[in-house]
Amino acid sequence: MAKKEERDIVILNVRIALGESKRLDFSIAKLYTTTKVEIPIIIERSKIPGPTVLITAAIHGDEINGVEIVRQLIARKLNKPKRGTIICIPILNVFGFLNGDRSFPDGRDLNRVFPGTKSGSLASRVAYNFTKKILPNADYCLDFHTGGASRFNAPQIRIRQGDERLLELAKAFNAPFTVYSNTIEKSYRNTCRKMGIPALLFEGGKSRESNKSVVKEGVDGVLRFLDYLDMLGKRIPVPLAENDTIIIEKSRWVRAQRSGLLHIKIKCNKHVEKGEFLATITDPYGTMRFKVTSPNEGYIINVNQSPIVNQGDAIFHISTANTADVEDEEMED
Repeated sequence: MAKKEERDIVILNVRIALGESKRLDFSIAKLYTTTKVEIPIIIERSKIPGPTVLITAAIHGDEINGVEIVRQLIARKLNKPKRGTIICIPILNVFGFLNGDRSFPDGRDLNRVFPGTKSGSLASRVAYNFTKKILPNADYCLDFHTGGASRFNAPQIRIRQGDERLLELAKAFNAPFTVYSNTIEKSYRNTCRKMGIPALLFEGGKSRESNKSVVKEGVDGVLRFLDYLDMLGKRIPVPLAENDTIIIEKSRWVRAQRSGLLHIKIKCNKHVEKGEFLATITDPYGTMRFKVTSPNEGYIINVNQSPIVNQGDAIFHISTANTADVEDEEMED
């Protein structure tokens, strides 16, 4: 029987009927003091059967924009579906969130240990229990991220190239950009793929920052996605996007040719021409000024906002139609 036809669902051994609302605590570990560490899971079910959408954020604990997106969905009661079920997990990596850190206390990246193991590291055990006890209930997944460190991502959905169903869903979400990105081995997104669950990964803004415009893009995209699945509440208006999502098939990194102080001259999201002035790199002593220009025409979808860079650091991520220009390296999820 398909998940969307099931009358009751069972999460963490709790049976939840149609029309019920539940808050469950996913107990994942204990602190040194024996205090339990629990992940709140907010579940809203319509009386009408339908698909189940799982919405997660803060797999990396320092990525705050996603937390705010999911929080707004809950606080504004946008997570109450017309049909089907919405499961919200605003903070999946509680340890990282408390510490303002990307990783778990064991130093591992939760998004690099899926589907996890029962007796492995702390991060691996959390991934394992999430994959076994929560993820199988989902028909669709929305996972929210930001750029790492000081790298600011334009709001974008990342999907695998060649998956027409994911492209259809990405167009429904309609973020400013849809970026083709290979799934990373042992990532949450790759585990969803192997389980046959369509998953959209949203990137927007940078870590340790809450950006209102990025959050709005995320919330609006979720509402359009729910409307596409005929799950959006009748009294909730569907946000209209100014333009259709721009498909980015190929991209490349522009790297610093000098070490020094970085002065950005253009905004993220901007379309630039080949040779356009992007930034300058200077030394602290006023003797060097290096001009950074665009290597090709394209959209700037990531900007390094660090005031200081080393030679070789990625400072811009730009779309390109020329496959010969693409570096053979994965984008971070």
